Amino acid sequence: QVQLVESEGGLVQPGGSLRLSCAASGSIFAYYPMGWYRQAPGKQRELVATITRGIVISDIRIDYADSVKGRFTISRDFALNTVYLQMNSLKPEDTAVYYCSLNIGSRTYWGQGTQVTVSS
Repeated sequence: QVQLVESEGGLVQPGGSLRLSCAASGSIFAYYPMGWYRQAPGKQRELVATITRGIVISDIRIDYADSVKGRFTISRDFALNTVYLQMNSLKPEDTAVYYCSLNIGSRTYWGQGTQVTVSS
């Protein structure tokens, strides 16, 4: 049984920073892609960032949505099966529920979601 448990989000002022984490449990292999998505009220869930490792440890691919490039950083502790999202220079438009994801074959597992609100 795969489970994803996210850390709490929070309320942050514009320009502030926040770090999210997501721990995966179950039969997890390091080469399973993990990532972060977000969903703002009235909008569809959208990709924020993904991180994928190949068979070779040094073969890591990271992708970001254009809207977060240069501000957000995704990282992963492969030994702990934990993925992180460091969010800097936060903007009000970053306000959303953030979801951690894990892909195993054609199936996507989701975290419970955590609210991030950027407001003064």
